[in-house]
Amino acid sequence: MLTILGFAMIATFLVLIMTKKMSPIAALVLIPALFCVAVGQGAQLGDYVIEGVGNLAPTAAMLMFAIVYFGVMIDVGLFDPIVRGILKFCQADPMRIVVGTAVLAAIVSLDGDGSTTFMITVSAMYPLYKRLKMSLVVMTGVAATANGVMNTLPWGGPTARAATALKLDASEIFVPMIPALAMGLLAVFVLAYVLGIRERKRLGMLTLDEALAREPQPEAETVSVGTGGAGGKDRLRKGTAASGSAGGTGTGSGSAASASGTENADTDDDEFQGLDPNRPTLRPKLYWFNAGLTAALLTAMIMELLPIPVLFLLGAALALTVNFPHMPDQRARIAAHADNVLNVSGMVFAAAVFTGVLTGTGMVEHMADWVVGTVPEAMGPHMAIVTGLLSLPLTYFMSNDGFYFGVLPVLAEAGAAHGVSPVEIARASLAGQALHMSSPLVPAVYVLVGMAKVEFGDHTRFTVKWAVLTSLVVLGAGILFGIM
Repeated sequence: MLTILGFAMIATFLVLIMTKKMSPIAALVLIPALFCVAVGQGAQLGDYVIEGVGNLAPTAAMLMFAIVYFGVMIDVGLFDPIVRGILKFCQADPMRIVVGTAVLAAIVSLDGDGSTTFMITVSAMYPLYKRLKMSLVVMTGVAATANGVMNTLPWGGPTARAATALKLDASEIFVPMIPALAMGLLAVFVLAYVLGIRERKRLGMLTLDEALAREPQPEAETVSVGTGGAGGKDRLRKGTAASGSAGGTGTGSGSAASASGTENADTDDDEFQGLDPNRPTLRPKLYWFNAGLTAALLTAMIMELLPIPVLFLLGAALALTVNFPHMPDQRARIAAHADNVLNVSGMVFAAAVFTGVLTGTGMVEHMADWVVGTVPEAMGPHMAIVTGLLSLPLTYFMSNDGFYFGVLPVLAEAGAAHGVSPVEIARASLAGQALHMSSPLVPAVYVLVGMAKVEFGDHTRFTVKWAVLTSLVVLGAGILFGIM
């Protein structure tokens, strides 16, 4: 009974958000509450929610201060050289822009944090997509899929969880998987190329000057996106001159991306913030300090010197203090990113209701047992392949913790009975990560769709099929190379 209700709860949630009958926050809260009552455990709803909030509170804190930290770093120009390089490559060619999105997302994903990747990628690419009227779900889909493949890095989370759950060494899992993951990343780039060609056919190939001429612009609008450095000749201009200071970046991170979409909502389709090479928040004299601080922060994350929320809390406080020593400036920076912080943290705590009920009522355990029980005995010798296939739906509908600590040990035990080593099961379990990054249970995806002003349902409809294809490429490559 709990198995049926668990799948029904997930299906109801997905249908409601994909058909836009409910907002994600409302659906994440109300649907599990109703199903909790339906299974006769309404009296324990408060306990389940508090437990879920407690489990996700560190994630919410991490995202809050990560948004502030990287928002400030974007404000002060730390990522401008990388962004200018990508934008110079892209010009106004839709194909190059989509490929550039994939490349940028893959590079930034090396830090192991999805929210960081999405903040920087959207901040850089959003202005071009908006100006050329390109599909924003192409941007979110490509970025999420690229990040999903790169999320398998040992410090990204899934590999470490698999190693911990099965008592293995992370390098023993990850290093042999590199060829298969490389094929997955190549598949993302090919996908980006194909989608880019499709966008080029739909929109045509323009120069930046032609792009600027597509719509009449008020003379007062002067904010620009430099594509070749501060003195570059090609510039994409739009927005108000005051937006650099009022919004904070131009890059889209907090002000930016006006991610919440609440600022200037009625003219959202016609305006965007760009990378203004002359914005007042730039701190060129502090560039190397900020680069060193960010490198130190990422190193501390990888080495696990302190919990990640604590590292970002300290980093955000230090970045604000050094770059903006005056209190009014600090308040302005925090205010510039407040909308994004509120939206994302609110979504995380709403997701805590969903995960709390799913776990507390026992639904997730019954669902996992049912799925494992449906595997035919004859498939025992091929449990690595079975694990890879199961990782797609299970990591989408479950948290990584639930899958790796609850389901993976059961799959590994079943495989061991048929001579399949735990390390092969662990490697196969990573195949579904390209799809996992678009799961409604992943907090970072709300950073992505929020900053890009894309409805979560639209993102899901577009991305899932491509993410599944990419995951199957990773799994197929692993089988072909004899890794699993």
